[in-house]
Amino acid sequence: MKKKIPVASASLIGNEKKYVMDCLKSTYISSVGEYVEKFEKKFACFCKSKYAISCSNGTVALHLALLAFDVKPEDEIIVPALTYISTVNAITYCGAKPVFVDSEPDTWNIDAELIEQKITSRTKGIIVVHLYGHPVDMDKILKIAKRHSLFVIEDAAEAHGSKYKNRIVGSIGDIGTFSFFGNKIITTGEGGMIVANSAELANKIRILKGQGMDPNRRYWFSVIGYNYRMTNIQAAIGLAQLEKINYHLRKRRQVANWYYKYLRDFSEYISLPVEKKLVRHVYWMFNISLKKNVTLERDSLIELLYKKGIETRPIFYPAHIMPPYKEKDLYLPVAEKISKRSLSLPTHANLSENDIKFICKTLKGTILNKSQ
Repeated sequence: MKKKIPVASASLIGNEKKYVMDCLKSTYISSVGEYVEKFEKKFACFCKSKYAISCSNGTVALHLALLAFDVKPEDEIIVPALTYISTVNAITYCGAKPVFVDSEPDTWNIDAELIEQKITSRTKGIIVVHLYGHPVDMDKILKIAKRHSLFVIEDAAEAHGSKYKNRIVGSIGDIGTFSFFGNKIITTGEGGMIVANSAELANKIRILKGQGMDPNRRYWFSVIGYNYRMTNIQAAIGLAQLEKINYHLRKRRQVANWYYKYLRDFSEYISLPVEKKLVRHVYWMFNISLKKNVTLERDSLIELLYKKGIETRPIFYPAHIMPPYKEKDLYLPVAEKISKRSLSLPTHANLSENDIKFICKTLKGTILNKSQ
């Protein structure tokens, strides 16, 4: 039977089992238990933020962040078109309007130079996404936000440990949000986290995620809240993962370096990821783009690689071309080109150098065979 190399795979090499068994023995398996607080405190420390509030997933983290800023119908939120759909959906949950901005051609992140032309009297904030683990140029974003009195939310779902000018992303804007889905750099299976330095915002988020219950008066609900809590078992897994965060980050860097090693001589056919100066890319996924002289369609390449035992995946479709958000005559050329011609190669801590050599050899052979 042919070996299958998955595009993503969780690496559970620490105290995950020990901590989960501790939860089971204690019977604290729901959202009450010591691991929730331990995970939050350790994650805040990791991000160098004052507060960290756990929640049930990364989409919920974004929703809570927007609610903390009282985002309402008729408000507009600036957002990159090229992102996973949850970034945009969270805006819609509030009844607000996402306003789409095109991407930088090299980092694929939101193009800060295009933001101000999208700002109106209804604009309330900016969500930036550190896409696939490369930091956004936060200095430019923060200057724009200050000039127009806007909040900044960092969607760092794909960027645990990524750095911008030696600062952990998520801790630079007003609020940062993270996902711990099973394919992320560290995981809780499902789960999310919000980080902030404002006590007011942190307290508001804690109340909102727990059904709106007054923290000083049990079963008294002063606002409409949500059941967005993380379980003690999820937090136990997250704590164990976080204890090994440096290992996970080193492995991603090693995998990326192997890809550069075996693909840099193939630049006639593909573009490789960039890493700008003064940042640390964490390579949640190692992505390539097919150049013009590759006649093979991206989706056909994905199918052919899968038949040879290599699972890959397409880059996110830009939100503005999908049915719920499609806008007539809105054309964002960079995001659309990236989405059409790019794919993610297997990227996770369980890969060996031999795996990467096989992936790269197969990728090259498939492209050359179909492009001649």
